Amino acid sequence: MNFPTKFRLSLMMFMEFFVWGSWYVTMGTFLGNNLQAKDQDISLAFSTQSFGAIIAPFIVGLIADRYFHAQRILGVIHLIGAVLMYLLYSATNFSGFFPVLLAYMILFMPTLALVNAISFNQMKDPAKEFSIIRIWGTIGWIAAGLLVSYLAWDSQAGLASGLLKNTWVMAAAVSLILGIYSFTLPSTPPRAKSTGGFKLSEILGLDALSLLKDRNFAIFFLSSILICIPLAFYYQNASPFLTEIGVENSTGKMALGQVSEVLFLLALPLFLSRFGFKKTLIVAMLAWAIRYVFFAFGDEDSGVWMLLVGIVLHGVCYDFFFVSGQIYTDSHAGEKFKSSAQGLITLATYGIGMLIGFWAAGQISNYYLAETGLHFWKSIWLIPAGISVLVLLFFISFFKEEKVKPHL
Repeated sequence: MNFPTKFRLSLMMFMEFFVWGSWYVTMGTFLGNNLQAKDQDISLAFSTQSFGAIIAPFIVGLIADRYFHAQRILGVIHLIGAVLMYLLYSATNFSGFFPVLLAYMILFMPTLALVNAISFNQMKDPAKEFSIIRIWGTIGWIAAGLLVSYLAWDSQAGLASGLLKNTWVMAAAVSLILGIYSFTLPSTPPRAKSTGGFKLSEILGLDALSLLKDRNFAIFFLSSILICIPLAFYYQNASPFLTEIGVENSTGKMALGQVSEVLFLLALPLFLSRFGFKKTLIVAMLAWAIRYVFFAFGDEDSGVWMLLVGIVLHGVCYDFFFVSGQIYTDSHAGEKFKSSAQGLITLATYGIGMLIGFWAAGQISNYYLAETGLHFWKSIWLIPAGISVLVLLFFISFFKEEKVKPHL
């Protein structure tokens, strides 16, 4: 791949994740502070990601793969997304906010597959070239978080002035730019013929269900669903938690989690080859438990280091479980079920697992809400820590080590 193409794809990835990172991290804080939403409302808002993940295969499989160029669909979605982002900025209550967010996430989640498809279509050796392009998405997410904190929208003064709503305008502006820019991206024609047979099982990844006959894969599959329950607690509660206990520049500090993603992604192939798949996942789930224990006992005064370590552990949690899990799935599925297996894991984790997790996080946060409007965060964070330990013990007890060759 030549440098101009690499630059264009990298810029696409940067803007794609900049748009998402502009509002996703701080949405819980925004809803509680600006729209006076309850914990159950906030969990419902975050669950739109899961609804989008469940519906995404239909949009990509039925439309993008069969009828239209991927870069054109990407452009149209982001242009519509810019309008929806502005409507979210203008929302004055949760009842007007939620349906717009749901529509946006149903449209946005398929773009994660579209930017990958556009990139892969230009690559001769995706195993070597894709990570260089994809890393700019993580940098885009980091840049969005740092900018929000630099502009002090998430500071105590910014929250009091209602400035956090500006994140939606920022996302709308970049979405508009990306929408226009997408039409200039390299051509990515539909891969499947529109006259071809329609297989719902293939689109949803259900063709790969036969892999569950293998005991190890079934244990991994179930563990993937269960571990997404505590993960949802982090996505939904981390920003409101840090804001409520008085951490300044919380969005910028949370971007350290994405910085660690970059570092641990580079370390993952070495760790996999030296210690194996089972030990890699054990480290990931142990990091999950430690993170939540640190959140439970950390504070802005004497325990700020615990909060920062908990944030930085995100790289271990995400890369060592999800990325290594994708590698395991790819090597285990075989050529016939590669795409279906990845679709099945995505549906199970970001769809089913996190949907359960967001619901549970909302119920538990509401249960530990004091009359003063503040939360008993220690009790809240110890619950996902306990769930992580239980999943870890389940995985250790039943998964048998097997060799997995990393393909990064």
